[in-house]
Amino acid sequence: MSFDPYIHFPGTCAEAMQFYADVLGGQLDIMPYSAAPEGEAPPMPHDPDRIMHACLTLDGRMLMASDYPSADMDMAQASVGISHGCADRATAEAVFNRLSEGAQSVMMPFGDAFWSDGFGMVVDRFGTSWMIGGPSTM
Repeated sequence: MSFDPYIHFPGTCAEAMQFYADVLGGQLDIMPYSAAPEGEAPPMPHDPDRIMHACLTLDGRMLMASDYPSADMDMAQASVGISHGCADRATAEAVFNRLSEGAQSVMMPFGDAFWSDGFGMVVDRFGTSWMIGGPSTM
């Protein structure tokens, strides 16, 4: 059994997920509300250009996301963080640096950690909290 995060955005899902695919790699699939069959979209007001479902698949895992259907809903990633482990310290630092571009805040600069070969925490420009680490040293 595995758990894969599903995060939400206030209308910036497509831009955020394209950015994550550029930073992390993987296969990105995006479906706007307008792609839903007639009568099948969620029964709430929505902008047809908002994203109903997006999925970034990487190494057998998924980062899934959507836009809130309504512009007045904005609770994006209020209390969740995405943990991403990298195969080596250099890759982890490069990913951290990319996610830090225009970040809302760097909670912990990338550096040494007793539990992994490099670690950092950042809230990116889309409001998503990330914990990026190199290989475990424990």
